[in-house]
Amino acid sequence: MTPLTLGFSPCPNDTFMFYPLVHGLVDTGGLSYRERLEDVETLNQLALKGELDVTKVSYAALGHIRDEYALLRSGSALGRGCGPLLVAAENLDPSDLAGKTIAVPGRHTTALLLLRLLDPRLTSFLVMPFNEIMDAVLSGRADAGLIIHESRFTYQGFGLHKLLDLGEWWEGETGLPIPLGGIVARRSLGAATIAAIERALRAGVEYARSHPDEAARYICEHAQEMSAEVCAAHIGLYVNDFSQDIGEEGVRAIHCLLERAERAGIIPASRTPLFM
Repeated sequence: MTPLTLGFSPCPNDTFMFYPLVHGLVDTGGLSYRERLEDVETLNQLALKGELDVTKVSYAALGHIRDEYALLRSGSALGRGCGPLLVAAENLDPSDLAGKTIAVPGRHTTALLLLRLLDPRLTSFLVMPFNEIMDAVLSGRADAGLIIHESRFTYQGFGLHKLLDLGEWWEGETGLPIPLGGIVARRSLGAATIAAIERALRAGVEYARSHPDEAARYICEHAQEMSAEVCAAHIGLYVNDFSQDIGEEGVRAIHCLLERAERAGIIPASRTPLFM
């Protein structure tokens, strides 16, 4: 069988979880994969074009591709205390940002969706790769920045101020964990193949969590500018029980996010079930 295209980010949580799968350390059910590592917004764009068989996407992007892709129950970035942060060079009040330019990590990221749900008056966005956002704020190209991934652990070292934690806002609003990104598979693969992918992915996440040191070299290869301490903190924050199985609470959180985005007119309405 032709290898399935498998997209995920070079961030430590993804390389940690996918290492067992792409290196054949778990039963893949006869399936093989051709990995493609890209920034999450690039993966969102590739999924919007239908160019990947299986891929990590932002939950905001899932709102646009539900008819073509089914969500898998394993591999998600979903949890508490892990939301995007709004930062600036000065300690501003978030309410003062209306009309200001905010650097964001992509049009279809959950980070931007949350910010738009928080304050619809914010409309001036400068889209760039997530790892360039702090420099854009420091250089004055943006009045504030919406940071994700490892920037959560390093922004203070750049002298930036946290204006708002969107995870705290979301949890306070809903009482639910924050759904950031999930793994989807093309529905045209069929139910049997998607079930095999899901079993292998779940086994891979279980293997990674029970053998946490095995993927160290692979993780470091793709996170070259990140210290071992930041890598470990990143994995500890974003890989959790929800990564192994979204569970009922995770499903409620995803539905809540998508329903709010639909009501705000940010994503199209859909009656297609999340799962195959």
